Amino acid sequence: MSTRPQSFTVDRVDTPIGAMLLVTDRQERLRALDWADHEERMHRLLRRHYRGTGFALTPGATLASVRRPLDAYFAGELTAIDGIPVETGGTPFQRDVWAALRRIPAGQTRSYGALAAEIGRPSAVRAVGLANGANPVGLVVPCHRVIGADGSLTGYGGGLERKRWFLAHERSSL
Repeated sequence: MSTRPQSFTVDRVDTPIGAMLLVTDRQERLRALDWADHEERMHRLLRRHYRGTGFALTPGATLASVRRPLDAYFAGELTAIDGIPVETGGTPFQRDVWAALRRIPAGQTRSYGALAAEIGRPSAVRAVGLANGANPVGLVVPCHRVIGADGSLTGYGGGLERKRWFLAHERSSL
């Protein structure tokens, strides 16, 4: 019995911090968001998340229901991205971490330890970090809002300069 690959649309969108890649499905849900200079990382995450069925990417325009809120976010309306529907693979633990990330308000940050405690797994700090790094829809699932316990900026799949930009953008737009 063969399983058909899932079909997604991919679009390249210019932003103030570089070209962004948006992967959406027919139900207008965001499946992946990454940066053009990290396209291989995006493909690697998609392969991991859709290992069972596979996926096919077709170039096309992102639907307005996803594109408009992203444009509004970059224009300073920080909560515009909160309602963008996402659909991801991932383990139940990863999805718990990603749901907790979406609850961090714009302009605020959490440490990995605080995030682990928030999901009821205070000793799972490293696992929270790994789940954060496997997030296929960065920005909308705001992994950039997670910092080190000492307040330092730690890894971000799109690069620390983008993470720094997002945090400054959110602070200045509040």
